[in-house]
Amino acid sequence: MAIWQGESKRKPSGGRRMMAHKKRKFEIGREPVLTTIGATKRKYVRVRAGEMRVRMLKADTANVTNPKTGKTAPAKITTVTGNPANINYVRRNIMTKGAIVQTSAGKARITSRPGQHGAINAVLVE
Repeated sequence: MAIWQGESKRKPSGGRRMMAHKKRKFEIGREPVLTTIGATKRKYVRVRAGEMRVRMLKADTANVTNPKTGKTAPAKITTVTGNPANINYVRRNIMTKGAIVQTSAGKARITSRPGQHGAINAVLVE
């Protein structure tokens, strides 16, 4: 079953809204990609106008930036220590934007959207 991102048939008051048109293909959404820790694995998806979007399925490295020095270097991801999106994502090692991960450089907060951007960028928090 597809995810539909069009307007609801109901008004905020609960009354019925008269639809101007039926459901359209461009209003279809996709299932969220839950990026986990593992050997790097990407998926390429064709989106509107023939553009390609990269989905990160699994990753084991992140581009970590040190805010004090301004330097960015790749670091190996060990585990997910916190995730404000969902507490259950921590035990499943799912990485989303805002998640705190333990890396070889130290604890870092993910600033990119792995399921949308196809890369993991992070900033050191300690």
